[in-house]
Amino acid sequence: MESNRQEYKRELTDSLEKEAVAFLNCPGGGVIDIGIDADGSVVGMSDVDGMQLKIKDRLKNNIQPSCLGLFDVFHEKRDGKDIVRIIFASGPEKPYYLRKYGMSEKGCYIRVGSASEPMTARMIEEMFSKRTRNTIGFMPSPRSDLSFEQLKIYYEEAGLALNSQFLSNLELLTPDGKFNYAAYLLADENGISVKVAKYSDAARVDLIENHEYGNCSLVKAVKRVLDRLDVENTTFTRITSKERLERRMIDPTALREAVINAIVHNDYSNGGSPKFELFPDRMEITSVGGLPFEFNKGDFFSGLSVPRNKELMRIFGDLELVEHLGSGIPRILKKYDPRVFQITDHFLRVTFEYRKSFEDEKSSEKSSEKSSEKIFGLIRRNANITTAELAEALRISTRAVEKQLVKLRERGSLRRIGPDKGGHWEITENGK
Repeated sequence: MESNRQEYKRELTDSLEKEAVAFLNCPGGGVIDIGIDADGSVVGMSDVDGMQLKIKDRLKNNIQPSCLGLFDVFHEKRDGKDIVRIIFASGPEKPYYLRKYGMSEKGCYIRVGSASEPMTARMIEEMFSKRTRNTIGFMPSPRSDLSFEQLKIYYEEAGLALNSQFLSNLELLTPDGKFNYAAYLLADENGISVKVAKYSDAARVDLIENHEYGNCSLVKAVKRVLDRLDVENTTFTRITSKERLERRMIDPTALREAVINAIVHNDYSNGGSPKFELFPDRMEITSVGGLPFEFNKGDFFSGLSVPRNKELMRIFGDLELVEHLGSGIPRILKKYDPRVFQITDHFLRVTFEYRKSFEDEKSSEKSSEKSSEKIFGLIRRNANITTAELAEALRISTRAVEKQLVKLRERGSLRRIGPDKGGHWEITENGK
């Protein structure tokens, strides 16, 4: 069903750019599926490859400001038929408009319900006044002696060639033709530090290793960080009579997405850089900058995308380091609870607690069962007992008690009656 974020098209039409502009100007972006009727029935299409090239060319040439890095075009199978899906992120340089009409009421559109409507002059003016101007595309590079041999090699390895116009094509120049900050980040040499630190304690006091993987192209940096963390991500093995069981300390797909997201979406405008920290019980991945403007936690967890650095997003997409727009967070949430994310106005952190080995897990399960019985005993004596009081009585951390209570509630053995403050615990039949 069509909505404010979904548009169906039976075939490619002249209105493509208008719909694209409308989604780019909306906080949540949107999706256009070509090869599907307005009622949602799949009709399919032919020459999918040619269609994708035509779409990319039209969006690149007919929309201003540049929307490269803000859309993905790819082939999907739906009901056994071929369709083309276009995902749009919300752009940071609103309002976007049709090149031939300029920033006018005929050129600017926004999504209203399931339709793309022209914007009024007042709407255009207000949106322009809020436009982000400190993006890395507009910021000048602190150095003018940049080279890009590493970037060229990575493009060649991906089966792509960079011609003499690559600086312009990849948007690595400011409007006045000088290297921008995106170019600086992707150059063979820069001053951006990307460190992997390792501590022997959980309190970030005793630093035992500190590896520098920055000061080079961010593409090279992300590959080096991924390689290092893969080494640290222990594989646990257990041989049974029927099969060989294996699992990683951290889910590798979630780890990869978190690393790339931290580097691609970091706010480099204030000189900050992402950091990667290893502790005995967890790994923390921290990037500078909270959520982008007009973006909230609900948008973030639902997979909506507002690339902070669209130039980086486009290049990482070319090199297949990122999948489709908005796919990173859902991939992490397939394996982990949203509570692994800590989001503030100034930074975003992902904390992956290590999985236990098969042997430690058995021991932990036995310990957990004992803790559960102790919790039940304390609650039977005082149904109003607080989490802090439980932690003190059990001589474990409040965080450990909270995790145990969540498990008991999910198992149906325990329920909370009333609010956290002023309510009480009730042990169910399942827990007795």
